[in-house]
Amino acid sequence: MAKAYLRRQMGEVIKTDIRSLSLAELKEVFVAHGEKAFRGQQVYEWLWKKSCTDFDGMSNLSNDLRNWLKQTFVIHPIQVEDKQISNDGTIKSGFRLHDGFLVEGVLIPADDRQTACVSSQVGCSLTCKFCATGTMERERNLEPAEIYDQVVAIRNWAQAHNQAPLTNIVFMGMGEPLLNYANVIKGIEKITSPEGLGMAADRITVSTAGIAKMIKKLADDEVRFNLALSLHAANDEKRNQIMPINESNNLKAVGEALQYFCKKTRKRVTFEYIAFKNFNDSLQDAKELLAFAKNIPCKVNVIEYNPTGDGQFEKADSSRIDQFCAFLDRNGIIARVRRSRGKDIDAACGQLANKKHDNALMNK
Repeated sequence: MAKAYLRRQMGEVIKTDIRSLSLAELKEVFVAHGEKAFRGQQVYEWLWKKSCTDFDGMSNLSNDLRNWLKQTFVIHPIQVEDKQISNDGTIKSGFRLHDGFLVEGVLIPADDRQTACVSSQVGCSLTCKFCATGTMERERNLEPAEIYDQVVAIRNWAQAHNQAPLTNIVFMGMGEPLLNYANVIKGIEKITSPEGLGMAADRITVSTAGIAKMIKKLADDEVRFNLALSLHAANDEKRNQIMPINESNNLKAVGEALQYFCKKTRKRVTFEYIAFKNFNDSLQDAKELLAFAKNIPCKVNVIEYNPTGDGQFEKADSSRIDQFCAFLDRNGIIARVRRSRGKDIDAACGQLANKKHDNALMNK
């Protein structure tokens, strides 16, 4: 049975990543090796509950068994690289993957919460005009274990720097989560399962640029986590300019999918709305957002823009943002301003990885 997890590629022995196996598969592996099935349970707990990334650390296994695991399987943990700490306490890092690529994760501390922002893909295929990640090609999807590892690393930062537990997770880093649907769902299962990190699903938010059929799939799969839509404009003409995905998933289609999601899950969605100076920050823009949002159970986060350095967009004036939110509030839409964090570091999504992208490819 063990030989099934070893293969040759161009003369090199390739080991299977043990974290790609389910609990049932792990039990089968140990039974085939002449061990009791409970050994599979023990290893599963080391991997997902105790976040162990070294077979030698699995102390309740014999040396012979640990050596056999090392000969048969591999673990590919992420490596923390280029950790940046902002004056406001925000911590951002590049995470180096086993094949040389780099993704980003962020800890965003507040008085009442510690939030991890994690990535779901290496690069992104959606080319949103305001996003640093949008200038990068999508190289590959992240595996469930690579998503899990980001959360573990950021949880450790929260404890080490702030002596506080991680309370929230947002999938608002690099990539479009719904284009890596299966792996994101599996990663969240490992994070929320009692056999994993045991975090509450309602403390997790997955953010999408708006892929209608996948939003409906979330509803049909009866997910327990929260959903956010990166909206940023509430008419198709403007949204097409900054988010090409809108051309194939227009506001009508996305709005209908969100209504379906809310009805099936009985959850409220969050609209993320970055305010760009003299582009989407006017009273007319607020009226269009009201018209789009009024039939969808929702709240709105109006976000200060973190410029990516290309000069294409500027941050809207604070007074305009406040007036924008006040209009929505007066008309029954919960709206709040999310002030920019990490202004003194590479805070915008993709900035840090973009700087390192060429080097990562060269080092492959």
